[in-house]
Amino acid sequence: MKTIRLSTAILSFSILLFACGAQEEKTDSNAYEEVETFVPNPQELEEQEVSKLAIGDKAPYFRLPNIDGKFVSIDDFEDADVLVINFTCNHCPTAQAYEERFIDVVDEYKNKNVAFVAISPNSPIGLLPEELGYTDLSDDFEAMQIRYEDMNYNFPYLYDGDIHEYSLAYGPTATPHVFVFDKERKLSYSGRLDASEKPGTANAEDLRKAIEKTLAGEALDEDEAITPAFGCSTKWAWKNEFTKKTNEEWKKKPVDVEKISPEGLAKLLKNETDELLLINFWATWCGPCIVEYPEFIEIQRMYGDRDFQFVSLSMDNPNQEDKVLKFLKSKYSAVPNYLIDTEDKYAVIDVVGKDWDGSLPITLLIEPGGNIAHKVMGEIKPLELKRAIVDHPMIGRYY
Repeated sequence: MKTIRLSTAILSFSILLFACGAQEEKTDSNAYEEVETFVPNPQELEEQEVSKLAIGDKAPYFRLPNIDGKFVSIDDFEDADVLVINFTCNHCPTAQAYEERFIDVVDEYKNKNVAFVAISPNSPIGLLPEELGYTDLSDDFEAMQIRYEDMNYNFPYLYDGDIHEYSLAYGPTATPHVFVFDKERKLSYSGRLDASEKPGTANAEDLRKAIEKTLAGEALDEDEAITPAFGCSTKWAWKNEFTKKTNEEWKKKPVDVEKISPEGLAKLLKNETDELLLINFWATWCGPCIVEYPEFIEIQRMYGDRDFQFVSLSMDNPNQEDKVLKFLKSKYSAVPNYLIDTEDKYAVIDVVGKDWDGSLPITLLIEPGGNIAHKVMGEIKPLELKRAIVDHPMIGRYY
């Protein structure tokens, strides 16, 4: 029995060696190119020339990763009579305002031999938190995957944020910017979906007309073939000097801490302002509090120019002010920071509410007048909290 097992092991090992050799040989001949997987790697770039396509120009080639990591090229749409390319992104309020209209157009023309693809040209490293005030997501590859699922996109959503390898050849001026190409892949239309950004006020009339005319083999009038593409400017990777400057300016902002009594806290919780108030109760001895705290600073930077304010409240003992301030400075917490001015933690619990068991952290999103719109007992889920903020009627995703 032992001899049989040994022979089997030798045979298996020989097969394994043969397979490895075969795989190495195939790899050398690029036989596995079709199963390559994509790993995003956004890079800083020197400023480059951005092309501007003219009507009649041939569609530049592209081969880019879809949200599933598999590559999609222009050749995958060669059978379509019309190809529509929408340069869009996650964060832009205008792009979000047009999302459902674009989805509806894709549904309408899916059986009319019209192909649709969306490309995000934006570099994640060229995007500041301050530019994310109308969204819960940035423009990185992982965030694109989330947006694709959230909105149930019915078209490929391709990433070109590493070095803008193909977007530079198309030259999208803003997001969204649509390009329509005919059967020979010559440009027939470039510009907006329609002339009214607010959802419910238009129905992608410009894009629909361009598709219909192109399907019929008819040219659009000169003033119809190219329209302005209104929206957020394309975030090219060389536009990050302002990003670096703004980040450094934030780090230089003064950080201080003020003591607050339970009575002062009670007044704070009434939120007698005209803004959404986000309060995080934390302490320097609370591990989860320390780990998640930078998320709150990013949230403040995202929504701070809207009707929103983040406030931190330390539950450390009053004599720990120096320790609290040291931590806050290390996290660049340039927001209203409070330290509870009592060692009686139960007095604080009475103010916050009996449903709080006293464990940290706890986070409250409070409307003007004191109504709690969102409460998190324990660690936050950053994406869920951002959605609670941006989808609140006081904030919103559109202008």
